[in-house]
Amino acid sequence: MTNEMPIGDYLAQGGRLTSPENAPPRYRAELLRLMSSFVDSELAGSAGFAAAINWAPGIRERIAASRITLEKADHAERVLDLMEGFGTDKALYERAHDWAARGPREGHVDPRRQGGDMRLSVFHYPLTGWTDAVVMNVLMGSATLHAVGELAACSYQPLAEVLRGVLPRERRHMELGLEGLERLAATERGAAAASVAYWMPRVAETFGPAGSDRFDRLRAMGLRHTDNETLRQRWRAETAATLSALKLA
Repeated sequence: MTNEMPIGDYLAQGGRLTSPENAPPRYRAELLRLMSSFVDSELAGSAGFAAAINWAPGIRERIAASRITLEKADHAERVLDLMEGFGTDKALYERAHDWAARGPREGHVDPRRQGGDMRLSVFHYPLTGWTDAVVMNVLMGSATLHAVGELAACSYQPLAEVLRGVLPRERRHMELGLEGLERLAATERGAAAASVAYWMPRVAETFGPAGSDRFDRLRAMGLRHTDNETLRQRWRAETAATLSALKLA
């Protein structure tokens, strides 16, 4: 709240909040939901990718997989530290779910589920080996850059600052995956293409529904700015160019 205008108007006009004490209840609830989804997805991504360390075909790849596993967990902790300011029990939160748990490979996870484990639906599907892990890392890494880039401009300044620090590392994760995919495109083209076909629709779902009342609420609060479908189409265009260059489209 400012002295001159209601908090809703302040946020709609590009205002920023800087502490939990400034956040009204509805804003607080939506912000915590966004942060929980990020934390849960990073923890699940880290836990799921840990197996790829032992699938790696060489030392260079093993180092890359280890780096991704470590840094994703670190990203989760950075945002979880912010959630502590809203009353989240960090120690309890970290052990609330089996972050490595996955469902059936051909099962379907409702991307609109709520409550409990807030990881994105794509992190409920299992990886099957090194090629699959590399492909998923490239596709989801690109999607993450679009989604986190969107949140890095949000109206909660502490979160925006943390995510701006996270973005270069997430970009490097995607680049490490792309280096691996370039090698696989030359040696395991069939398996890589099959993995692309599997992960593309599942990653696309992570952007959410094309029409969303929730997006309108978040935009009014300054927590979101670009709608789901625009982000998805940007990701599709970027991914199509990448895959076409590798003859994996």
